[in-house]
Amino acid sequence: MRSPIDRPFHTREFRRRRSSNWLTLGFTYAAMYMGRYNLSFANKALADTYGWDKTQIGTIITAALTIYGLSAIFNGPIADRIGGRKAMLIGVFGAVVFNAAFGLGAYVGFLGTGSFLIAYFASVWALNSYFQSFSALALIKVNSAWFHVRERGVFSAIFGSMIQSGRALIFVIGGIAVMLLPWQWVFFIPAGIMTSMGFLTLHFVRDSPEDAGQPPFDTADASSGDTEKVNMRYLLKKVLANPVTMTIAAAEFCTGFVRHGFEQWFPRYMQEVQHLPLQSSVFQQGAFVVVAAGILGAFIAGTASDWLFGSRRPPVAFVGYALQIVCLCVVWIAPGLPWIIGAFVLNSLGISMVHSMLSGTASMDFGGKKAAATATGLFDGMQYIGGAAVGSGMGWLLDHWGWISWGPSMIAFALVGSLLMLKLWNAVPARRPSPAMIPAGVAEEAA
Repeated sequence: MRSPIDRPFHTREFRRRRSSNWLTLGFTYAAMYMGRYNLSFANKALADTYGWDKTQIGTIITAALTIYGLSAIFNGPIADRIGGRKAMLIGVFGAVVFNAAFGLGAYVGFLGTGSFLIAYFASVWALNSYFQSFSALALIKVNSAWFHVRERGVFSAIFGSMIQSGRALIFVIGGIAVMLLPWQWVFFIPAGIMTSMGFLTLHFVRDSPEDAGQPPFDTADASSGDTEKVNMRYLLKKVLANPVTMTIAAAEFCTGFVRHGFEQWFPRYMQEVQHLPLQSSVFQQGAFVVVAAGILGAFIAGTASDWLFGSRRPPVAFVGYALQIVCLCVVWIAPGLPWIIGAFVLNSLGISMVHSMLSGTASMDFGGKKAAATATGLFDGMQYIGGAAVGSGMGWLLDHWGWISWGPSMIAFALVGSLLMLKLWNAVPARRPSPAMIPAGVAEEAA
């Protein structure tokens, strides 16, 4: 049985104020997910409208994922310095502007064709990705100050489900909008929703309990008891000099290839290989279950991490990678539509388990609340850099080798990720005891 100090006691007022903080923040992030994954639902419509092949469409995806990955790495220290609330506001309103600009691209065809339009859409979507990169950094930066290390696995599961709700909405809205409205509305609708959530973030979200009028709160993570000044040297030392965080970053590169290889292309796979229109009941129901599996994966991961593995994250991530390997083998063999849908569902569950444990939770643990955004930027950035190859690279592969190459191209990366998690199996954040936790006599001797 755990001792009482393992899990902190919170007053009703603290819980109420924290709830308004994280609910607003979580749904804002979910809205930004809508403005990030909407491109996959316009993928075929854009190709049909402008006569682009998969490699050309992939150029837009690669530009966006590359900029997201690099931006996350460089914006992490910025978010740690300015605070998560400001970072989220910068991100959400920037994403609004460039989602709207992408939709308005439907009306700029008179300015040029071919390479001009590819350059326009790739540039706009890359700028959207720059601002999107602030979202995860901001979310985790704020939450690192509000949640104790013993609470983070379960609450990361809750956040994971909220984020997946953004995917669920775009799965429903995206498929319907592409059929009933011009393709640009797949970008205008999320822009409107993000605008509303941006103003709610401005009103409700605060960076820390102290900023919201609550007592100071020791989160017992890698920043606990750390009195060093937060500057660039501190942030880089905390994150880049830690072999655990660098190993997680390498694993997240592998995650990115699998995650984005799956998420960016599976709607088109269902259209071209399984001949399912996006508005069909089979696709809609299957897509809903894929999203539900992502939500379930986050809950399984968070609960197992906190209650079965003593708040260790790598063992759960290992299970997620193993699931991906099995599911991608099924996709490769392609024994039939029911098997494919089942593999998609379990693959989504596995991806969510890894993502919620590494980018969503380990970043808070090993970065601590002082460097959480920097750690998140490194992990999330490496994930998106890994994912950048699934744009033009995957497009070229599919153009030349067909969909039979899709599943196998991702298996090796999931295998490497699983091996890295075995290496980190027992890793937990090192922490310094805060002065309040050291008995008086010990403190006097230490002095």
